Amino acid sequence: MKLTMIGSGDAFGSGGRLQTCFHVETRAGAFLIDCGASVLIGLHRHKIDPNTIKTIYISHLHGDHFSGLVWFLMHAYYISRRTELLTIVGPPGIAERYHAATEVLFPGSSGLKRRHEVSFVEYKIGQPMEVGQATVTAYEVSHPSGAPSCALRFEADGRTLSYSGDTEWVDSVIPCANGADLFIAECYGYDKPVPYHTNWKTLSANLTRLGAKRVLITHMNNDMLAHVDEAKSAGVLLAEDGLVLDV
Repeated sequence: MKLTMIGSGDAFGSGGRLQTCFHVETRAGAFLIDCGASVLIGLHRHKIDPNTIKTIYISHLHGDHFSGLVWFLMHAYYISRRTELLTIVGPPGIAERYHAATEVLFPGSSGLKRRHEVSFVEYKIGQPMEVGQATVTAYEVSHPSGAPSCALRFEADGRTLSYSGDTEWVDSVIPCANGADLFIAECYGYDKPVPYHTNWKTLSANLTRLGAKRVLITHMNNDMLAHVDEAKSAGVLLAEDGLVLDV
């Protein structure tokens, strides 16, 4: 698997970073993990054709993680003129939330007669699912979004990539991360508690419990961005827009 960080920022663009979106290439094709509102900006910046993306996996139903679906599908209709199936995998209610968002932002657009199929698939929490280009397992975490918010574990090409999604520290991230070749961990703040988010002081105290081969921190606010040297010295990787890693 090859990972490209399309967007590594928080909801507020701290540090000038785009909203969360990760591009993953596998032998079976490419997929996205999360799809923030700035998705098309990031894909164009890295010269990635949206039509090559076969599946989009959504961790939870907050706008900075799923609302880019609205623009992605509008672009597929008006610009890229997509003809191949797009599979969107997310928490229960993903289809309804997408349709609600697109009707608020572009009234009438959810009824477009598309040239391609769109298939919405809901996670079965705790059960591995072969869907899209990977086997994915969703673990429920603590981050209220009107539906279950999930940490996600992807297995493809003999490798494992895991992602915490947004969450305060909960032990359910441990089986998600354990043994992963790379675990992408939300690390919103440095030491100040923020409801339903993880900070560096909490994450660093639990790094050995995760059991991942490598840990990459992302979704950092300005306070955390001011302390990245401390995290780097602890041996974790630091997310940046455009960062490319072999998993």
